[in-house]
Amino acid sequence: MNPYAKLTFSLSLVLGTTITISSNHWMAAWTGLEINTLAIIPLISKSHHPRAIEAAIKYFLVQAAASTLLLFSSMINAWHTGQWDITQLNHPTSSLLLTTAIAMKLGLVPFHFWFPEVLQGSPLTTALLLSTLMKFPPITILLLTSHSLDPTLLATMAIASAALGGWMGLNQTQIRKVLAFSSISHLGWMSIVLIYNPKLTLATFYIYCTMTGAIFLTLNTTKSFKLSTMMTSWTKTPVLNTTLMMTLLSLAGLPPLTGFLPKWLIIQELSKQEMTAPATIIAILSLLSLFFYLRLAYYSTITLPPNPTNLMKQWHANKPASTLIAALSSMSTLLLPLSPMILALI
Repeated sequence: MNPYAKLTFSLSLVLGTTITISSNHWMAAWTGLEINTLAIIPLISKSHHPRAIEAAIKYFLVQAAASTLLLFSSMINAWHTGQWDITQLNHPTSSLLLTTAIAMKLGLVPFHFWFPEVLQGSPLTTALLLSTLMKFPPITILLLTSHSLDPTLLATMAIASAALGGWMGLNQTQIRKVLAFSSISHLGWMSIVLIYNPKLTLATFYIYCTMTGAIFLTLNTTKSFKLSTMMTSWTKTPVLNTTLMMTLLSLAGLPPLTGFLPKWLIIQELSKQEMTAPATIIAILSLLSLFFYLRLAYYSTITLPPNPTNLMKQWHANKPASTLIAALSSMSTLLLPLSPMILALI
């Protein structure tokens, strides 16, 4: 892709995200979401592979439908209340339509079908954007309207997302699909606590973005797309693979790594709100996700030489890992263990 075109699309992504997260008016938020959608489509389809084209079309159709529902929701609310302010979502039908629209944009169950397929058809860097930056504007809209949403509906969708994300990820061999189902599962954790503590949802999203960023950038460096190539990447970058294993265990939520912190705080918050049953169910469902994270971590540390005839031999890479990977991996693993020391220094 032409560097100038790539720069234009990247700047459009930043612009669209900024417009949506800083707007109070429904039309401005909708405009930002549309700019985002139109900017990411060329980045998805830039390889011109049939799977990439298919992913771009699926993404466009789903996002267009979600944007239509969002616009419809805001118009119904304006019709009944005379308000275009995002925080003044008072009509129950508007609230239901908005929840549906944002669930489609994020990939929450039962509107999750497009997400693994689109991620599988995208390059790793675009898949990283789809898993992190593209989810930021819809989550911001959810935060602004959290007081108007239906708690039972959100809790049901959250538990279903955690269950399906864990269950469907068990049988995957494509790493991007595994990470897509991991994203669906994490969105369930974010959604269940959204109404009771929106700041905790945002903190969970930031930590998830840090860990996912480290994993995607590491996979992009080692060019690992499947479990079979992951098994032979040890000979290429042993230190990076060890770091990848730690980051995967952190994403699984194992103590004392960073990923344990949001799950711990969410379960604590749900217990305070006397939601012991949903907290117990979602904690048990996280064991499903733990299984495939452990499998990925196990495959990342297998020291097989690249001996199959259909694989290009991959030995030690001359190119060093980037500083960004080092920073993100450090934050993904050490933020929780070092937090007492950081608090003591402050």
